[in-house]
Amino acid sequence: QGQLVESGGGLVQAGGSLRLSCAASGRTFSRYTMGWFRQAPGKEREFVVSISWSGARTDYADLVKGRFTISRDNAKNTVYLQMNSLKLEDTAVYYCSAMEGARGWQYWGQGTQVTVSS
Repeated sequence: QGQLVESGGGLVQAGGSLRLSCAASGRTFSRYTMGWFRQAPGKEREFVVSISWSGARTDYADLVKGRFTISRDNAKNTVYLQMNSLKLEDTAVYYCSAMEGARGWQYWGQGTQVTVSS
């Protein structure tokens, strides 16, 4: 069984930055596509960004393009999400997820809260 553990969330003012981390354990995720999702209160979970196993391909939701950057360090089994120019609407619980091939998002972390204040 694999586990994903997010960290780095917190309270930040609008315009500020945060860096989230997702540490994987229990198995090697170096061949998995990794992604970040978020869920705001009263809303459905939404896709934020994904990165291919090699890091060669990234896909961003339009809402975060130009502000968020995903990266991964397969040697550390860790994925990062650098969030800049944060907006109030970025407030949400952020989840890390892993997908092998086209099997869908199979593994999920417990989430980390990001709160952006004015």
